Amino acid sequence: MFNGMPSKLRFLRAPSTWRLLGGCAVLGCGLLLGSHYIHRTPGLKTATLTASARQNSGAAASTSVQPAAAVPGTSMQPTAAAPQAAAGIITQPATHNAPTALVPIPGPTLSNVTVGRNDTLERIFRRMQLDLVDLATLRALPGLKAHLDELRPGETLAIESSDGHLVGLKRRLSVAETLQVIKDGTSFRADVLQIPLEIRSRTVTGTIDSSLFEAMTAAGAHDQTAVSLADIFAYDIDFVLDIQPGDSFTVTYEEIFENGKYLQDGPILAARFVTQGREYVGLRYVSPSGKVGYYSAEGRSLRKAFLRAPLEFTRVSSPFTLHRRHPILNLIRAHTGVDYAAPIGTPVRAAGEGRILFAGRRGGYGNLVEIDHSRGIHTVYGHLSRFARGIRPGRFVEQGAVIAYVGMTGLATGPHLHYEYRVNGVYRNPQTVNLPDAGPIEPDLLEDFISKTRPLIASLYLPTGPALVSR
Repeated sequence: MFNGMPSKLRFLRAPSTWRLLGGCAVLGCGLLLGSHYIHRTPGLKTATLTASARQNSGAAASTSVQPAAAVPGTSMQPTAAAPQAAAGIITQPATHNAPTALVPIPGPTLSNVTVGRNDTLERIFRRMQLDLVDLATLRALPGLKAHLDELRPGETLAIESSDGHLVGLKRRLSVAETLQVIKDGTSFRADVLQIPLEIRSRTVTGTIDSSLFEAMTAAGAHDQTAVSLADIFAYDIDFVLDIQPGDSFTVTYEEIFENGKYLQDGPILAARFVTQGREYVGLRYVSPSGKVGYYSAEGRSLRKAFLRAPLEFTRVSSPFTLHRRHPILNLIRAHTGVDYAAPIGTPVRAAGEGRILFAGRRGGYGNLVEIDHSRGIHTVYGHLSRFARGIRPGRFVEQGAVIAYVGMTGLATGPHLHYEYRVNGVYRNPQTVNLPDAGPIEPDLLEDFISKTRPLIASLYLPTGPALVSR
C-alpha cells in the first residue's frame, strides 16, 4: 500500500519507525530525569564510609550505601540519592577527611572540703551525695576508724569522687603525717604517709609593754609560742594578775618547715621569764622512756599538782576577799573565790586531776562543777554556760582537761568564772595558796638530764636579738 508514495513518506508511515521514535523519546526523558537527580545531589558517593568514620561509628561504619532501584521505564540505574531527592530531601555531599567529634568521658572530681562545727564524715558524704557504702567500707579497714571519726573544725579534706562514688581521700593527721586512701578495684587501700620536715631552732627575747601576745609578736614569734610559754610557768605565775610592764622573756623553740615553707612553731625547748625581779627557768626534757616534762635547771619539776588559774588570759573581775558588797544582793559578804571575766564559751580546765563530785545546777552558782582531788582538796567552778561532753559525777579527769565553758548562769551580772579552792572545807585564796609540787627528775636520770639541757641553758643567755640555727 506504500508503493506509490515517496521514500521519505513511506519511512514516516512505517510502524517500525514510530516504535523507534517512541523508544528514543522514552530514552531522552530518562536521561533528562537522571541528569535532574544528579544535579540535585552533586558529589554523592555510594562507597563505604572512610576509615576515620569506621573508628568512631562502630558497626555502622562497615555498612555500605546501596544504590536505589532502577527508574521504571528506563534502562538506567539512578544514583542512591534519587529517592531522597524525589521526596524533597537535600543530601549533603560526603567528606572523606572531616573528623568525627569525640564525646569526652568525665573523670574524677577533686573537692577540697572544709570541716564545719559538729561535722562528721557521714554528713560530708551526704552533702556531696556520695555512696555511704563506701564510707562503711572505709570504716571497716583495720585502724582507720580512729582517723575518720574525730574531725577538727576548720581542717581541709581532699575528696576525689566519680559518679557518686569515692575514689580517693587525703587528710592531714598531724604536722608530720597524712592519711591517704585510694580506691583499688572494688576495695580501698589506706596508708599513713610520713611528711619530710625541716626543724630549725630559734631564740627570741622580748619585753612586755601591754600584753604577752604583743611582746611575743614583736619578738618575731607567734601566739602559739606565747600560749606554750604561759603553760610552762602556769604553776608559778598567774599570767592574768602577775604580769606587769617591764617583765621580760627569752625563749628557745623549734620552727617547722615543709619544702622550705614555714608551717608552725614547734615545742619550746627552753624558756626564761623575769617578773617583778624574780627569774623563772624552764627546760624541756624527754626521758629515755619518752616522757616529756619541763624542769628547773636543778631538775625540779615545774608542774605542780594544781594550775594557778583554770583558764587562759582573762582578767580578775573580783578577787578573793572576806568583805565584798555583792553586786546583785547588795549585801556585804565574803567572796570565797576568784572571779575571772571571760567571754561566754571560754574553755574552763580542771585545776588538777581528780574525780567529779557534782555537775549540775546549784542555787546562785548556776551551773557548777565540783572536783575532789584527794588529800582534802576540792575545787569549784561556777556560773558555767554548759558542761563539756562526758562530764558527770564519778568521772576521773586529768589536770588541764576541759570540763566546762564560761557563762553567766545563777547570780551573775556578766560572763565570768567563779573559782574556789578548799582545803578540808576551808576556803583558800587560789592566787596565793601554796600548791604542792610534782615529783623531780629521778636520781638515775639526773646525769642524762644535765647533759641534754646544758646547751639549752646557754641559749637563754645569748646576746639579745633573734638567732636562727638549722639542724
